Amino acid sequence: MRPERKSSKTAKILYRPWGLLASLLGGLVAGQVFQQVWKRLDPEASDDPPKPLQSEYRLRKVLAAAFIQGAIFAVVRAMIDRGGARAFERWTGEWPGD
Repeated sequence: MRPERKSSKTAKILYRPWGLLASLLGGLVAGQVFQQVWKRLDPEASDDPPKPLQSEYRLRKVLAAAFIQGAIFAVVRAMIDRGGARAFERWTGEWPGD
């Protein structure tokens, strides 16, 4: 187990703009990763994965796309949030979380 990292209110406030920018970047990256994964999983599909209100797709396919997309977004966001927090800690000496 790692020792608890030093954190302050100031670090949390200073990290907010960085965290917001990292989250936006993470969303873009996750979207691109999902598009590539979906193309490989369903090669006969059109460019976009099925959306919940598109009646031409079966519920099973819509739910599979939503599940995969959610998993990819969660993993990419966790990686980017953690990496951003570590970079912030290297630059400032303080952990922005907790």
